[in-house]
Amino acid sequence: MTTDTLSMAETDPKDRVHAVRHRYAHRGDRGTVREWAYPVYLTVVLVLVYVVPVVHLVRTARTLLPLESSAAATPVACLVAAAAVWGAQLTGRFWGPLVLKPFLLHVFMSTDLSPADYLGTIARRRLLYAGLGTLLAVVTATFLVTDLFDRPGSVLLPQGVAVAVGVGAVAPVAWLWGQVRTVRENLLLAAGTAVTAVAVALLGSSPLLGGGGLWLAAGVPAAAAALLSRSVFRSLHAVDLARLARESARAAEAQTFAWTGTLHHALDLYRPEPRGLTSALIRRDGRLRGHLVQGAVRALRTRGRTIAAAAFLPAGGALLTLGVAEPDARTATLSWAVGAAAVYWGSGWVGETWRGLRDELTLAPLLGERWGGTLARTLAWPLVAVVTAAGLASGAALLARWPLQDGRAADASLLVAGSLVLVLGARFLREMKTDLPVELLLPIITPLGDLSGLRVFAWQFDGLVAVLLGVLVMNEMPSASGAALTASGLAACCVWAGLRRTGWSPRTLAARLGRT
Repeated sequence: MTTDTLSMAETDPKDRVHAVRHRYAHRGDRGTVREWAYPVYLTVVLVLVYVVPVVHLVRTARTLLPLESSAAATPVACLVAAAAVWGAQLTGRFWGPLVLKPFLLHVFMSTDLSPADYLGTIARRRLLYAGLGTLLAVVTATFLVTDLFDRPGSVLLPQGVAVAVGVGAVAPVAWLWGQVRTVRENLLLAAGTAVTAVAVALLGSSPLLGGGGLWLAAGVPAAAAALLSRSVFRSLHAVDLARLARESARAAEAQTFAWTGTLHHALDLYRPEPRGLTSALIRRDGRLRGHLVQGAVRALRTRGRTIAAAAFLPAGGALLTLGVAEPDARTATLSWAVGAAAVYWGSGWVGETWRGLRDELTLAPLLGERWGGTLARTLAWPLVAVVTAAGLASGAALLARWPLQDGRAADASLLVAGSLVLVLGARFLREMKTDLPVELLLPIITPLGDLSGLRVFAWQFDGLVAVLLGVLVMNEMPSASGAALTASGLAACCVWAGLRRTGWSPRTLAARLGRT
């Protein structure tokens, strides 16, 4: 930094912050044009291969969510706004807008600038970008899922755009709120959001507003954004800089893992540490408790993940059942796929024993040769928890839709069972993942260029890809029994591939598991 730059910037903290960031952005180790060319190329290929066909399919099919009146659209707008606020709060708890590069944060902390000066300047710019991104995402989702843009002359169109602007205003503020405020204050905001969303949805659906419910659904988020922003920016001077430094260091490490192809290692950095209930694993006579009790206790040691699993597993089971019970419905396939994905995510949060099984398979020489109880010890709890939670929700959904068409109850049960087996097989494949195989980095020359990056992308999300592809294949099968057998076959392939990842062949593993 030159003397002239310092003399010009000393008068205004904002200019001084801008000068430091400008100097850091023009350091010698930043990425070159060649380094950025391949990510841009890979993004274009992903858009052409995956995004464009999906957009074309959605736009040419029947509208998933028709919005015929303001009374019907207001509850949807309230749900979207509430989900945006909750998602932004949760994201802020892990990766908020104040997370900086560790070196840059250290430079700012070593100056005479107050935290409100440099954090406020950076936060305002990032919130602006986040607001524009949220606005674009909401408008795109509205264009794809609803028929709001199919009627240019409709009075609902400007109201829908106003709702998108309101959501784009409140979501970034909630993102910053989630990072700088306490857990108690975040819970209060989440509860207030839920109450407000329900009140606005009920009021907008009633004839009291005369068709102006969407204007209310747009004005409330905008007003909330104005009120919350004043409060949250005033609290920047009291930010815990030591905690922010730890968050920035963890984010930098996670970004390094993600850029080098090991996204699951990056996610492991954000897995909460188990707390408490250590003595509950042991009986009074000194023996370990049963496999199910051990798994339940270990799940309760990470309460946040357990609460998320308790929400996703029943919700996924219900959506899955609603999708298979009425295949002729407009959103049946979407409900089926979303439900299977929710059960897949919940199955990973329900316990840490998946990773215990991976460690026992990959570190067998360190853990001895007694393999008789490996599967029972590690898989008893997650299998029982997933099947029980999703199965009970599935049964409740079937009873709620009773009576079904002739033979539909048996077919729905087969499809739900096959989907659960597929989800568990995909989860096993995901959790047996170790390091990135070097074979994935070999070039694949095609007329479109090198597509090796697509293999790495598919490897990162292989479990979710297996679930979604399996659901689409099952949906095209002519009979429920054939679909269930297909799902079982796909699950067996996932288990076989997961065992191969740990270095075990099925025959050798079966022989080792039979030893006592």
